[in-house]
Amino acid sequence: MSKISDIAKRSLDVFGVICGLPVVVPIVLYARHRIKKDSPGKVLFDGERLGVNGEHFKCYKMRSMYTNGDEILAEFYAKNPEKKLEYETYHKLDDDPRITPFGAFIRKTSIDELPQLWNVFVGDMSLVGPRPYLPSELKDMGEAAQTILQVKPGITGYWQVNGRSGVDFENRLLMDCWYVKNRSLWMDVKLLWQTVGVVLMRKGAK
Repeated sequence: MSKISDIAKRSLDVFGVICGLPVVVPIVLYARHRIKKDSPGKVLFDGERLGVNGEHFKCYKMRSMYTNGDEILAEFYAKNPEKKLEYETYHKLDDDPRITPFGAFIRKTSIDELPQLWNVFVGDMSLVGPRPYLPSELKDMGEAAQTILQVKPGITGYWQVNGRSGVDFENRLLMDCWYVKNRSLWMDVKLLWQTVGVVLMRKGAK
């Protein structure tokens, strides 16, 4: 993308965040109430993610898991050792035991990702881009990291629209690389529009 396209993309990000506030704020306030009612602990989760050039940043999400998730997962693996392979393949678990009842809903509807609009506003992320990868996933990204980490990660993107949790990690990398190499402002607008349909149909999220 050209310098002008980069400026236009940043303008789209800021404009999109500002326009979305009247809708997002009431949803976040309601979700905050339900999360606190569902289980004790902080409402926001601020995990480390890889940004441009591999720099770390705090990626905000609404907490969808129990605070003792590590203990729950260890016990789950002890009873279901085959689930470790599932996580290694998809970097996600189907029916993850760490997820709270309301947490399952906000994940399915992507409400848990709404706080990332702050990440977009301050410039750590974009509305559209590759998924935000964990620092621990860097070694598994291989050479794809050189391509993917050229741009800001996004709240939504080509992978999120075309498969989400139904795509294994290797194919997710291929999708993110394809986006980086073919990205354009028009593609971003198209992916944002498609994201609305994906979220409304609750397609592919876990």
